[in-house]
Amino acid sequence: MYSHNMVGSNDIERSKTFYDALFTAIGGREAIQDDKGRLMYVHNDGIFMVTPPIDGEAATHGNGCTVGFAMESPEMADAWHAAGIEAGGMPIEDPPGVREGPMNLYLAYLRDPDGNKLCALHRMD
Repeated sequence: MYSHNMVGSNDIERSKTFYDALFTAIGGREAIQDDKGRLMYVHNDGIFMVTPPIDGEAATHGNGCTVGFAMESPEMADAWHAAGIEAGGMPIEDPPGVREGPMNLYLAYLRDPDGNKLCALHRMD
């Protein structure tokens, strides 16, 4: 059912710096940018996009929304998290680590420079 995810940004150049760092830290490529200024990242069969809002209003983050990115290992999640902080993201919630429950997950959370909540997720064996 999932095809892509898109978040809004009030500063596309700042977002490009941030998301280029996140995706290159996990083996992805820098953004493809279209003539409308939108950024597109294609990695592991997923598409993630960043856009100035089409309606011309300010971009805002969704309260309660999280964009999750699948990671191959805890080390990859840590590299993603560190790259995000270095590129202007803000660490949030608990530090990266294992969350035990019905499924053991390794999670790392950030907010991007526009306030969108992001999560690196690795399913533990």
